[in-house]
Amino acid sequence: MGQTLTEKILANHSGRDSVTPGENVWVNVDVLMTHDVCGPGTIGVFRKHFGPDAKVFDSEKVVIIPDHYIFTADLHAHRNIDILRTFVKEQGLKYFYDPDFVESEGFPSPYKDPTATQYKGVCHVALPEEGHTRPGEILLGTDSHTCTAGAFGEFATGIGNTDAGFVLGTGKTWLRVPETMKFILKGTLPSYLMAKDIILHAIGDIGVDGATYRAMEWDGDGVFSLSIEERMTLCNMAIEAGGKNGIIPADELTENFVRSKTDKPFNVYRSDTDAKYHSIYEYDLQTLEPTVAKPHSPDNRDLAHKLKEVKLNRAYIGSCTGGKIEDFEAAAKILDGKSV
Repeated sequence: MGQTLTEKILANHSGRDSVTPGENVWVNVDVLMTHDVCGPGTIGVFRKHFGPDAKVFDSEKVVIIPDHYIFTADLHAHRNIDILRTFVKEQGLKYFYDPDFVESEGFPSPYKDPTATQYKGVCHVALPEEGHTRPGEILLGTDSHTCTAGAFGEFATGIGNTDAGFVLGTGKTWLRVPETMKFILKGTLPSYLMAKDIILHAIGDIGVDGATYRAMEWDGDGVFSLSIEERMTLCNMAIEAGGKNGIIPADELTENFVRSKTDKPFNVYRSDTDAKYHSIYEYDLQTLEPTVAKPHSPDNRDLAHKLKEVKLNRAYIGSCTGGKIEDFEAAAKILDGKSV
């Protein structure tokens, strides 16, 4: 029996030739990411169970990206980043993207030196831009949208502080091998659509629990016609369908992007033609329409043209899903020449 892309990566990282959905396996972790929300808790777990003087499993495989409590005057929020700074110095961690803000009670937090700050924006965007996402690897993070990195042909998923604390000390974790759902995209996405329309359409079909603890694998000429950032959107929202991970096979575009960011080697895996899938969905991109998720759930799908009379009082541009350059460019094109 053939193996899916997710199964091949988990097998490789557990020292086995193959794995079966439902099995629990110990895997070696290539990258652990945490941020200013969960980082202090993860550090606390690590110190409690491994000791105050313990060292992390690999100082070059831990990536810390503050991105939540950045522009705030709350000194308690700033304290989280102070904890991260101290830990980074103690451990000699190589990858810490310090926002280096000014701590002034009652005021926002500007950078001490805007030309020198290491602030990289949303962690899921920073990871690939800084060369931490590579095909064939396992990337774990203390954030549910860590699955974004699956766009680079790797297994990426979110974990809690307890699991992350264990990974800090051992470089390993215990995972149940997920079944895989396959989503085949055909054709080319029209200029008036984005990947967000695709994933909202899919979640509307399967529901917010339709992929619970399953891998969502995207394939077909349609997905390979998408940009890197659009592929990230598809994988990012796997968690909104309950998915364990989203994943897209690496192609030439992926490999070129990764090589432009890092010189570390990587292995490309692809699903076997006889791999077994839980279910398969096919979408013709030319037939999709601009799609909206109405309150209060991502699967409360509707078509945008049916909601043209709905007044918007506030709009937020950014976030884990929409905080990429192409997202801002799309918003700017719509707002250009208009007033808010």
